[in-house]
Amino acid sequence: MFTPKLVTVLREGYGLGALRADAVAGLTVAIVALPLSMAIAIASGMGPDRGLYTAIVGGFLVSLLGGSRFQIGGPAGAFIVLVASTVAVHGIEGLVLATLLSGLILMAIGLLRLGTFIKYIPYPVTVGFTAGIGVIILASQMKDLLGLTLAREPGPFLPKLAALWGALPTASPAAMGVAALSVAIILVLRRWRPTWPGFLIAVAAAAALATGLGLPVETIGTRFGGIPQSLPAPALPDMSPEAVLAVLPAALSFALLGGIESLLSAVVADSMSGRRHRSNAELVAQGVANIGSALFGGFCVTGTIARTATNVRAGARGPVSGMLHAVFLLLFMLLAAPLAAYIPLAALAGLLAVVAWNMVERHAMAALLRGSRGDGVVLFATLLLVVFRDLIEGIVIGFGIGALLFLHRMAQAVRVETGRPVVEADQADAAEEGDALPADPDIAVIRIAGAFFFGAAAGVGAALDGVGAPPRAYVIDVSAVPVLDSTAAATIEGFARKARRAGALVLLAGASPPIRRVLRTHGVRPPAVRFRASLAEAVAAARAELAPPPAAPPVSAMPGRPAILQAP
Repeated sequence: MFTPKLVTVLREGYGLGALRADAVAGLTVAIVALPLSMAIAIASGMGPDRGLYTAIVGGFLVSLLGGSRFQIGGPAGAFIVLVASTVAVHGIEGLVLATLLSGLILMAIGLLRLGTFIKYIPYPVTVGFTAGIGVIILASQMKDLLGLTLAREPGPFLPKLAALWGALPTASPAAMGVAALSVAIILVLRRWRPTWPGFLIAVAAAAALATGLGLPVETIGTRFGGIPQSLPAPALPDMSPEAVLAVLPAALSFALLGGIESLLSAVVADSMSGRRHRSNAELVAQGVANIGSALFGGFCVTGTIARTATNVRAGARGPVSGMLHAVFLLLFMLLAAPLAAYIPLAALAGLLAVVAWNMVERHAMAALLRGSRGDGVVLFATLLLVVFRDLIEGIVIGFGIGALLFLHRMAQAVRVETGRPVVEADQADAAEEGDALPADPDIAVIRIAGAFFFGAAAGVGAALDGVGAPPRAYVIDVSAVPVLDSTAAATIEGFARKARRAGALVLLAGASPPIRRVLRTHGVRPPAVRFRASLAEAVAAARAELAPPPAAPPVSAMPGRPAILQAP
């Protein structure tokens, strides 16, 4: 449970080819992480050097000790609001102490094996939370995007908008031009050259243009004096009882948000790679990484979804890529730190504006709104509370509303049937039609029984992934599922996507009209998944599609016989 994935990868055998692939992936991720780490630190009210300390120390420890093969740790945009408010109240020293305490809390959560409970957060809550964070980040970057002059920028959302509106007459055309250029380069490269490092190219081009033309824009050098060329010596912050009690609420918020964000990122890596992470090992590693980051003057470390996804797409083989990404960032700081002084802050603001836009998952929000009014209520309640009140309050209240809606759905799913004899006839010999099907090594038949909702999604997803060697077709029987929510639909959609990549058919049998409506809303539709009225029809359709059978059929777990997955 607590064995780092690095140990697992080394036990499997790690050769020169894997090292070469990890080095390329690590360099690719470092190119993405370099401008992002500095931009997030600046947006959080600190110097860019602390973002690099966080990415180097924290990123190395997350990969060294973590429970995910591909997780990339570092500063994350989701923390900008919490970190900025902590700095405003307690200063840098208080932020470092809160980061260290959050690391201890995360280690305790992992060692107590509480990481599995984080999976109970509903899908609409995570979508609303990330969208709210995106709105806040975009608002926080308007000052640098427009080159405004503000004596003091308020923290709360509405006062911030009022202050920005009042400062519009001070907008700088040069800053707006640099920001627009950065955003345009990123979007054009993402559309036409997606493999190129758009963030780094945009920042470098903006720096060259601003320096070459002598544009009157604020840069890292003019505001912060550049960045140092070495890591600071490790040191403990003030840990007096008074200081600890003062920052403890912030530390708890960091730990909760960091645990959620890191495990969400690990789940994304799993869905992209077909692997499974160890949640409690990951939380322990995140705790150690936060402690290490604090000792070197950094701030909150968590798994970063964008950089982790980049790592997987770049062909990483294991955690070594994440460790090398930290090494490459350190080499940049040692060798090329003076160049950072020329980077315009408007360019970094443009970069974060793109990140914020991407955090608003528009397709997922539209699917939730089409799916049910209840999911829409949870989504918007979480989003509005995150923007106008507090991040943790948004998560807690969104979770509470989601739980109440689920109880309501479960109550509606209860049916009372009459007209049957008090003593039923023994039907042991009259097995369900799927049990009587002849064994077929090409088809894996899976029956899900019970309420399939966000609490059961992780267990059902793990069972689906553990069926065995990939067959040529999967038949999933949901005739005994009385209720299915958006998280469950997203789980089936992810499984179907992986099965299609492996060249396997996916058929769903026995879905009732309400369940089929939810599944279709979330992308579970033909041709990726085919629906049939009964299990027998689905298996017959799979056989017809696969005929004639291959000469050497793959081995599947209990071929042709349904595996009963009883969801709670």
